[in-house]
Amino acid sequence: MSNSLLPQSPSIRRASTRRRAGSNLPPLQDVHHGALQAIRTFLKGRICYDAFPISFRLIVLDTKLSVKRALQCLLMNSVVSAPLWNSDKSEFAGMLTVLDIIHLIQYYWRTASYDFATEDVETLRLEKLRGKLFEIFFRWTLFEVPFLLEIEIELGVAQPPLLRKHPDNTLYEAAQVLVQTHARRLPLLDYDSDTGHEVIVSTLTQYRLLKFISINAMIQCPQEIQKLNLSLRRLKIGTYVAASSATDVPEGQNPYHPIATATLNTTVFNVVHMFSELSISAVPIINEDGIVVNLYETVDVMTLVRSGSYQSLDLTISEALKQRSLDFPGVVICTASDSLGTLLQLIKKRRVHRLVVVEGEEEERKGGRKGRLLGIITLSDVLRYIMGAGTITEAQEPRQTQMPSASSTTLPSPSVFGSPTIPATPPIA
Repeated sequence: MSNSLLPQSPSIRRASTRRRAGSNLPPLQDVHHGALQAIRTFLKGRICYDAFPISFRLIVLDTKLSVKRALQCLLMNSVVSAPLWNSDKSEFAGMLTVLDIIHLIQYYWRTASYDFATEDVETLRLEKLRGKLFEIFFRWTLFEVPFLLEIEIELGVAQPPLLRKHPDNTLYEAAQVLVQTHARRLPLLDYDSDTGHEVIVSTLTQYRLLKFISINAMIQCPQEIQKLNLSLRRLKIGTYVAASSATDVPEGQNPYHPIATATLNTTVFNVVHMFSELSISAVPIINEDGIVVNLYETVDVMTLVRSGSYQSLDLTISEALKQRSLDFPGVVICTASDSLGTLLQLIKKRRVHRLVVVEGEEEERKGGRKGRLLGIITLSDVLRYIMGAGTITEAQEPRQTQMPSASSTTLPSPSVFGSPTIPATPPIA
């Protein structure tokens, strides 16, 4: 028999003794943390003066002003906060913010009649709005002795601390104060060399600080900043809906807990109550399917009370939105798979104060609804993470299902969602 017809014995392959070369690339989370450290180092080398725009205006309110006059001043200058000045002592006296007006509105609603509120707000001075007890509503004991109430005590909300920094302090130090105190703005004070009196120089806001980072840190260390490509969900930046599906929600609980939400039929006062109780500045407006259709902000309440008409609080959100101006910029949305770097690029290009996180295409394929509320990210969340309040590890699992990458977008003007004339939030300074 020919050898060619015999079955061939299988060849034996020797295992290779060579080892694969290890990767020289650092772990993903190390690259990310290195980029964050580059930003922090950048902030330590810059002072608050550096973040000042080339030209700016500073609105300062005397504590002798009435609350109504002060509110009109904020609205006329399209700002939502202003430093307070005690002219008797020639010293800084704190900040007036929209949240103070929200607390006052809720206080009047709880404790006084409409007629009393409209009359009292004409004479109530800023110096009595906080820090001092003032007689806004009499409660009589058995001996008919009135005692004074303070707004913050009545509402059970904390008084904001009297914060300040010098313009020569580093931006890193200023950012630390903003993070530790949960403040949205930080007054910058200097001293007059002749009189020794305090001088209010400016106010550093979270937005101004983050925009300074997004513009200048990317110039100073562009390679590091480009490496901030981990998803917002994995970084756990922001607040997200706790329940992964509707079936996981306990009976009687808000399905979007811990996020406060409202519908177009919710009354303005109910939302004002959320603002005051939770110390938040915006509430997502959703439809029956949880799709985000709008956002109601504290500045929207100011447009209702600018004429002193506190009865406007009985309006529904749908009715109140008709009093916005047509230049309302819309609701800025993103998905949880967007990156911190993408978010900083967005802050660089436009004025952003919060982003609403919505479900994307992947959630839709799994039975979700594209555009349904998933979370909310504030500038406080972003700054807190950059300053080191959040960390991740390679093995750490994201809190929620990953979504495909999508760039940040803007919802159409609110008029698209059913109000023919929607209307206007004053620009935030």
